Amino acid sequence: MGSTGGPGRPGRGRTRGAGRRVGPEALVLLGWALTRAALLTAVLGWWRFPGQNVTPDVVVAYHQWFERLRTGAFPVHDVTWQYPPGSAGAFLAPALLPCLSYAHAFFLLACAADAVVLGLLVRAAREGGPGRTAGPWLWVVGIAVLGPTVLARYDVMVTALAVAALVAVARHPRLAGALAGIGALVKVWPVLVLAGVTPGRGTRRAWAVAAGTAVTVAAGFHLLTRDSFAFLSTQSRRGVEVESVAALPFQVARRLGWWHGVVRYHYGSYEFLGPHVGLAGLVALAASAVGLGWLLWWRVRARTFNDALVYDAAFAAVLVFVVTSRVISPQYMIWLVGLGALCLTCRSTTQRRPVLLVLAACALTVLEFPVDFHAVTGSTTAGVALLLGRDGLLLVATVAACRGVWRGTTPSPDPSTLTNRPALPASA
Repeated sequence: MGSTGGPGRPGRGRTRGAGRRVGPEALVLLGWALTRAALLTAVLGWWRFPGQNVTPDVVVAYHQWFERLRTGAFPVHDVTWQYPPGSAGAFLAPALLPCLSYAHAFFLLACAADAVVLGLLVRAAREGGPGRTAGPWLWVVGIAVLGPTVLARYDVMVTALAVAALVAVARHPRLAGALAGIGALVKVWPVLVLAGVTPGRGTRRAWAVAAGTAVTVAAGFHLLTRDSFAFLSTQSRRGVEVESVAALPFQVARRLGWWHGVVRYHYGSYEFLGPHVGLAGLVALAASAVGLGWLLWWRVRARTFNDALVYDAAFAAVLVFVVTSRVISPQYMIWLVGLGALCLTCRSTTQRRPVLLVLAACALTVLEFPVDFHAVTGSTTAGVALLLGRDGLLLVATVAACRGVWRGTTPSPDPSTLTNRPALPASA
């Protein structure tokens, strides 16, 4: 008596649906919405994020380039212009929102690209199995940790292209190739995302379309615009940026009083200028060449391919590119977070530890920029320690990522084939 329902049935007095749980994807979306609202309001100036203001690149530089690009010419006389011609699309995109100021439109479009990446990651996670949200969560948390810099640079748009190419490669290799080719003309590195594509007709199609797309679009820029490839001359004159791995010896030596060069804003970033810097730049270029050679050697030797490899290899390849570069700007971490998040959508990934190391590196990155960038440019004890920690984590992550890719695709000989060989005759 007094029972309001049979066994296992909800009582009549309970609210309908009150026992339902919020799904894991809904929690991811909620986390994204809350963190991105915080980042967006920061770049819009509603509250101040600690440290250096991250918006002048958009408010001043990008806007000036926008005005120049609208005329059909590239800003060749601006030495800070160092981007492939495809990047013009990102800088011109705010024209799609004419009711807003250039900066506000850019921030919103960057946030939209961020949302596109999240959507692609959720889709990839669903294909990996129900409840797999580690990849989307890495994107939500990693980008939030990097701070408002993410929405004040165009790298999140480039990352969206690269992630889209990787998600499409299995079922739509031509589309993946086209996206990778366009991405290469936007910021070069997306061409590396095809490093781990499984050999076969799909791979040949993807690479052929990537090359064809890049050549066609490049030819179009050359014919229809002016000075579209002038960026090559300014890129070749870049030095060693203060946050790069190649800069670590100068950071330490300057702190100890052993090196007496200067830090100066030079070709769009703060660089070391002085004795032996040119040699360090050459060493960095040589390291990039060695890294590319290793990737080619691995690709030739690779024998075992699985669904996760296309993501794992792209992540490892871009890590190699980043740590050997003469420049490691904070926004480069966006690339690694996006590719690392894709790795975590696969159960068979070999990159869990390197991805977590990259996430830890993101936490140190936001401390060195924008929070305490003066310590970095001044080579203070705190600044040097931050860079040693961040770049050290990236180096360890790179080694671990490459080892994981190598071991997963180039298996060692079966020991049984060595121990069970017939014994040689005694007379031998």
